[in-house]
Amino acid sequence: MNIDGKLISAKRKDALKQEIEKLKNEGKRIPKLSVVLVGNNQASQTYVRNKDKACAYVGMLSDVIRLDEQISEEELMQVVQQLNQDEQVDGILVQLPLPSHIHEEKILNLIDPQKDVDGFHPINVAKLVLGQNGLVPCTPQGMMVLLDEINYDLTGKEVVVVGRSNIVGKPVALLCLHKHATVTIAHSRTMNLASLCQRADVLIAAIGKPKFFNRDYIKKGAVVLDVGINRDENNKLCGDVDYEDVKDIAAYITPVPGGVGPMTIAMLLENTLKAYYQREEKKNGI
Repeated sequence: MNIDGKLISAKRKDALKQEIEKLKNEGKRIPKLSVVLVGNNQASQTYVRNKDKACAYVGMLSDVIRLDEQISEEELMQVVQQLNQDEQVDGILVQLPLPSHIHEEKILNLIDPQKDVDGFHPINVAKLVLGQNGLVPCTPQGMMVLLDEINYDLTGKEVVVVGRSNIVGKPVALLCLHKHATVTIAHSRTMNLASLCQRADVLIAAIGKPKFFNRDYIKKGAVVLDVGINRDENNKLCGDVDYEDVKDIAAYITPVPGGVGPMTIAMLLENTLKAYYQREEKKNGI
């Protein structure tokens, strides 16, 4: 059965819209997300446009700071520092990738952890490891919401995450661990990958290889969450999972497009609202 990320994402955005409407009616300050976009990367332009549209839909304030490809690291650091100090800004997102002359890690580490709505700052990563209440990376958080939506209890289940990135693989493994699953992280050098995946009650595919996972990798009745966004031989969007081959074996599966992808922006907005509430509480000494 398909897990409809588009529908679930729309439902979450509608709930956010009501929440922000309530803040407006109470005369409260409205949450604000600031996105920093360096250069003209086409995919980044599209992501940022979608984020802007989503903010407008839920009634959240947003601005996009567009910077030249040639900007120096020092100048970009100054922009981030200004956003850190701006009391009206609740969430800061520096759109990746950055031009090669800029150290991404240096820039991400400069973002105020309380405004780090991507959840990439070392302080938020540490909170995730420790099971504390920080800001969690959006795509992994979105996958946990999808599992909640199908009422899937991870307790005691075997989860195999294929992919070990800091953005998806590692954080989603930790989130599953916090939900009492038994978690294995596999990657490009894992031996006997197919037999390992066949044990999984939940398979999370995040390796960036089009249609890599066919029915030989899937246990009957498994839940398959596909994080991949690739182009197939006909230049059509596809995931890391061969959807047509797998859909009859899996109990639940996320399509590409329309599965995990739409959840990422919904979670970004939820993180911005969470950052807003945490900052307001701190300001009011609660």
